[in-house]
Amino acid sequence: MADIRHVVVLMLENRSFDSLLGALSPMPPHFNGLNGREYNVYEGQRYAATSAVVGSAPFSIPTPDPGESYADITEQIFSSPDPEKISPPAMSGFVANYAAQKSTSGPLNPQAVMHHYTEAQVPVLHQLAKAFGVSDQWFASAPCQTWPNRFFTHAGTCWGITDNNKFFENGQEPFRRPSIFAALEAAAKPWRVYFHDFPQSLLLADIWSTAARRFRDFAQFLVDAKAGVLPLYSFIEPKYFANVFTRSPPNDMHPPHDIRYGEQLIATVYNALRAGPGWENTLFIITYDEHGGCYDHVPPPPAVPPDAQAGPAGFRFDAYGVRVPAVIVSPWLAPGSILQPLADGEVHPFDHTSIIKTLRELAGIATPLTARDEAAPSLLPYLTLPVPSNLGPRQVIPQNLKPSRAELRANGAELPNEYLAALGKAAERLSPELRTIARDTSGAAENVAQVGERAVAQVRAFLARL
Repeated sequence: MADIRHVVVLMLENRSFDSLLGALSPMPPHFNGLNGREYNVYEGQRYAATSAVVGSAPFSIPTPDPGESYADITEQIFSSPDPEKISPPAMSGFVANYAAQKSTSGPLNPQAVMHHYTEAQVPVLHQLAKAFGVSDQWFASAPCQTWPNRFFTHAGTCWGITDNNKFFENGQEPFRRPSIFAALEAAAKPWRVYFHDFPQSLLLADIWSTAARRFRDFAQFLVDAKAGVLPLYSFIEPKYFANVFTRSPPNDMHPPHDIRYGEQLIATVYNALRAGPGWENTLFIITYDEHGGCYDHVPPPPAVPPDAQAGPAGFRFDAYGVRVPAVIVSPWLAPGSILQPLADGEVHPFDHTSIIKTLRELAGIATPLTARDEAAPSLLPYLTLPVPSNLGPRQVIPQNLKPSRAELRANGAELPNEYLAALGKAAERLSPELRTIARDTSGAAENVAQVGERAVAQVRAFLARL
């Protein structure tokens, strides 16, 4: 078995597999990418999957953000938002759902949601996929929004939550299911969360007693990688809010954020790991929490329900969400590997709970968190080289892009989307008595910069008090 001592997970935001990796070239044998025949029909017109630029911002497609609620995703997969009247999962409702989204900038271009990027546009992700490995069988854990899928990543369940705002409605503040972080803590295995502004993982109740010494700024990740002192598990959260003072844009790849900043983050993490003394014992996983409404042509297969908690209309979480990108990087992985559990005799594909399964195997934790991570395939059987001989490129070079102050000001002046608003709300409610920055009392709607500034301050104050 591969000698893995460091698992590093970078989980980015809201991109489908087809959106970023469907056009991988040259197309490997048996790789389930785009073949040019994929399309949706809306109002009698066919909209094909395409790399043609839609709109004036080629690295921010789709703009505006597609729908990503449980009802939206149900319609995207089944062409109906009503679970009682669903048809087979033909992946034919993306365009119709996007066209129906509310917009303050006029009618939406339905073609935007069918867009996919080329290797020239996302060179870092494609280079690493070919230098190491990619899985075309990695699905979001549930057909739900960001937070439910991130809870699956950490706890093997979302405990019935389907949308971000349901977290606040269900009285689950903070999220009170056992997490892999606490399991590692109990097994005396080190872990850390490295974050940029707001760590969504801080919503897990069972890590609050250790969060002050386990949560660190992303800058510390670079220091730890260089020194060779990374823990068994490092979970990296991207930057969600723009900051005009530090001239740092969001790098989470969430539409319509510019994907090139996410590419820069991927390159920064890889280059730090590759140059560090722990490289030969590292497994680096790049994936995305959910598809964010971006088109993918592969229907999600059935899944093992994690527990007895049900969602809307009795949904038992017995199906995966839409397929998401997954690039697997390690010196123990043969170059050009295509990781396909279903083709290798596994009953289930990869999902986010495969991260839990892999960590449990490495840490010797026999007891699963839920039935989902118990059934999930591990990544370890795919690290098949007898020695860590695939060292990979010494460095990957992203596109050289520096945000202007005008760009950052414009980003900060926007009204927060549902996800950023939820992050701000969660930051405030980490501890209600911590009011580091007062709200605008004029009653005006707060913009991204205001929400982000307060969220960052709340997190810093909360961690300092623990």
